[in-house]
Amino acid sequence: MRSINVTMSVTLDGVVQGLGRPDEDTRGGFAHGGWGTRYQDDVMAREMGRGMSRPGDMLFGRRTWQDFTTAWSRRDDGNPFTTHLNAATKYVASTTLDDAGAWQNSVLLRGDAADTVAELKAGPGEDLSVIGSASLVRALHAAGLVDRYTLLIHPLTLGTGARLFGDAPLTEFVLGSCVTTTKGVVIAHYDRRV
Repeated sequence: MRSINVTMSVTLDGVVQGLGRPDEDTRGGFAHGGWGTRYQDDVMAREMGRGMSRPGDMLFGRRTWQDFTTAWSRRDDGNPFTTHLNAATKYVASTTLDDAGAWQNSVLLRGDAADTVAELKAGPGEDLSVIGSASLVRALHAAGLVDRYTLLIHPLTLGTGARLFGDAPLTEFVLGSCVTTTKGVVIAHYDRRV
């Protein structure tokens, strides 16, 4: 059985929307896009590089997959993140996409995300990593499918924006390890308590 590992940047008040750039996700009038970029440093790059160095497949929701396709699929820059993202098998859970041919090694999972991912998880293969994809993560969490979270907890509050968990069911996790960056971001690894 595969495990599902989620990596998510989050503010102190739980916001996960629009981390990377002002126009990334303006749903609901969200005006704080790009909030995470000023917190990047060498410690964060090293920690994220460790995660990317492990073999495995990736799992995306439709919106994040489309965004990553635009940002990463055409790059050929020698960046280890680019190499990993383009080489990995990328599963995209969607009820609206017709196909996943826009990015190499992408496989469309049609239907209910929790059901299709549960089936994928139960089968053979590499572990699955999720980066972003908050709606998908909420559905997988509610279904008890997430095994590990790597949360990049940023030292700010936004007051508005989509939150990570919403009305999530009671689930306990155990802190595996923790690193603090030079800019105050806490990178915490939590494993689901069984």
